[in-house]
Amino acid sequence: FAAQRHVLTYMEDAVSQLLENREDISQYGIARFFTEYFNSVRQGTHILFREFSFVQATPHNRASFLRTFWRCFRTVGKNGGKYSSICCYLLTAQEYHCLLQLLCPDFPMELTQKAARIVLMDDAMDCLMSFSDFLFAFQIQFYYSEFLESVAAIYQDLLAGKSPNTVIVPTSSSGQHRQRQSPNDCNPLEGVEASLFYQCLESLCDRSKYSCPPSALVKEMLSSVQRMTFYEFLMALAKDQGINRALGALPDKGDLFLDPAMDQELEKLVAQVSGLSVSGPASSSADTANMPVRNSPRINSPWKPLHHRRKMDAESEGSNEETDSSEN
Repeated sequence: FAAQRHVLTYMEDAVSQLLENREDISQYGIARFFTEYFNSVRQGTHILFREFSFVQATPHNRASFLRTFWRCFRTVGKNGGKYSSICCYLLTAQEYHCLLQLLCPDFPMELTQKAARIVLMDDAMDCLMSFSDFLFAFQIQFYYSEFLESVAAIYQDLLAGKSPNTVIVPTSSSGQHRQRQSPNDCNPLEGVEASLFYQCLESLCDRSKYSCPPSALVKEMLSSVQRMTFYEFLMALAKDQGINRALGALPDKGDLFLDPAMDQELEKLVAQVSGLSVSGPASSSADTANMPVRNSPRINSPWKPLHHRRKMDAESEGSNEETDSSEN
């Protein structure tokens, strides 16, 4: 159970955070720190603003990141924009990557480009995409990243004319370093025979140490066609709502822009802001308008951001010393 749930990964991260911020954590106790840490893991907020190596470390982290990305930016697809007449913003791969970096500053552009290529196929990478199209393609590319690298290797072997008995089915990290070929390579319009393709994928799903889509759903997908190209397979994965439900991170496409819990929290926040903005008596409105604006302090979480706070304090002390020396 501990290995399946990656308990050791979270224990190591918690201890690392504890040691890094032990001076600040000592103010309110170690027990409270561990309670808040594992509550954040349970709620899926533990991946916010963390490094990419941690975000992709476990399936739960990946699902939490997908859910957080959807909840934070679903209004991008919900509201009208200057590029669209169907009530949704259309953004480029670079713009979606900027949104991803707001949650994970070192998120690699390569993953964003691969997700965009599922949507755009042979189109230019600077073409515009709807939020829903990008989100479901990104979900497949991000959550099943290692699986897709192995699938690409199998597909290339089948295109080269190898039989299923001689195709090397990658396991664990093997096959990840094989560069994915462009859809224009190896006559992609012909594709590979779907039944042979499934035989290899079934073996991959049985042996892989990484997350794979349910083999029954993959079989159903491939049994409906005679031949399939690699990017047709990726697109079919992205559009399959059965695979989306099995993964469990995102709602169905029809409910993509519905999030009652988040809407309720936003309504509370707007109400609070509206209450704070109510002015006093009319006689004092002019004085109030001339008062300097004070920025509300940002409340940090009890672990990672504290390190940055100490760094800022050290920098401010250094700047004060420079100011004092300049005055002298």
